Order: sequence, then C-alpha cells, then structure tokens
Amino acid sequence: MLVLLPPSEGKTSPSAGPALDLEALSFPRLTPVREQLSRALVRLASGSSKRAAEVLGLGPTQADAIEADARLWELPCAPAAEVYTGVLFGELDLASLDAAARERASRTVGVASALFGALRIDDPIPAYRLSGGVSLPRLGPVASRWRARLPQELTQAAGDGLLIDLRSGTYVSLGKPEAAIADRTVTVRVLHEANGVRKVVSHFNKATKGQLVRALLQSGAEPATVDELVDVWSDLGWHVERPAVSPGKPTQLDVVTTEADHPGA
Repeated sequence: MLVLLPPSEGKTSPSAGPALDLEALSFPRLTPVREQLSRALVRLASGSSKRAAEVLGLGPTQADAIEADARLWELPCAPAAEVYTGVLFGELDLASLDAAARERASRTVGVASALFGALRIDDPIPAYRLSGGVSLPRLGPVASRWRARLPQELTQAAGDGLLIDLRSGTYVSLGKPEAAIADRTVTVRVLHEANGVRKVVSHFNKATKGQLVRALLQSGAEPATVDELVDVWSDLGWHVERPAVSPGKPTQLDVVTTEADHPGA
C-alpha cells in the first residue's frame, strides 16, 4: 500500500542537519531527474532575483525563499515529515503517533514533490521552494520531467496493495498512476456540507485528508481493496460514499464532512 500526499508550499527550515544527498533519498531511480532539476533551480535562484521570483511565482516578501534555493546544496536537511508543514500535515501530526503507527507511516506514506518526484516521510530534505506548476528555464515544465518516470515508481511502491492518491491536481500532473493498477487506485474528494449544500472547501479538504490518513495509520489496518478501505474509514466514523466509476479508471471516494467534524474551524 502507498498513501501519496501532496507537499505543502510552506516548510519549516531545519536548524541543523546534513547537506542534501540525492543518493540518500527513496526511489533511487528518480535521482537523474532530481539532479537535473536541482541544478536548474540553483542556477535560476543564483541569478536575477527578479527573474527567479517571476518563474517561481514568489512575491516581493519571499526573497528569502530564493536565497534558500540558491543554497540548496548547502542547506541543512531533516526528515520530510518535519520539513513539510501546512494544514494537512498539521492534522496528520506524525510526531505524535505511537511507535506502531509511526512505523506504518514510514512504510506506507509518501509525499509528492516537484523537486524530488516522490519521497518517503523519513527522507532528509531541505526547505526548498519549487511548485509543481513551475516551468524552469532551459528545462520547461517541471511536470513534464516526471511523467515518464514517476508512474512506474508509484506502481512499484504500491506493490500488491492500494495506491491511495491524495495529491492535488497540480501534483497529479507529475505522473498519473498507471492504468494497470487503476482497480487498486483510490482518490478522495472531500465535500463539506452546510445547510444542505455540498462543496469543496480547500481548508476542510486538506484537514480531512490529514485526519483520514492519521486514522488509517492508528487503526493498524492495511486494506488491500477499495471495499476494505471504505469499511475501515466508515467503521472509524467517517461518512464515505462511493460514486459509480468507469471501467479502467481509479475509484473516487467522496468523504462528506459537516461543521461537527471541524469544531472551531
């Protein structure tokens, strides 16, 4: 089983740790593309800061992010679980899991990355800035560099189990799951219901996905089929609906939440 999360644009900069070593990361077959993108990012960030800001989509108050990218090879690294922040990772709260759940997270949870393709949560990385929608000078769209390589890695990482793909659209574009595992691929849409109306709300979407993954890890279950996953989350109190799916397509699960699921939000 592989639970694939989106990254967070916000990151916590490690105060100490080793320098970036691409050979130390999971999914070693992605190393050539990682090397290519890393060098292109450093080259961009080391040049005109105005140009770098335009390419990376950064504002005038984010000059420190450009400086960090220019020093990518020198920055201290920490486990990805500690570097990525944001609503989803806050709700997942990997640091507070018990030992058994944390071990399951190490084995089954991955994070999509525009710079690294895919990571395991214990992989040491710096706090970089590169989103999936960026087009780098000389290389073109970042996503195009991953599409030929990433799908195979996701298939291998999922093994004989499920691929629970929780990425946002920007990061799905790095490489969609292969058709060969479509019957074992699950996506999740979070619908927030208020006054009888259902809609996607970004904050609730991220928070709920973090809570769903945390609940799955804490349950000890490693469902092998979509039906088993639905049963696990339903037994844990989630309202899960399974719309009809076209043959050969991944299964989309709808998780419906209300204000009661997000007190104080």
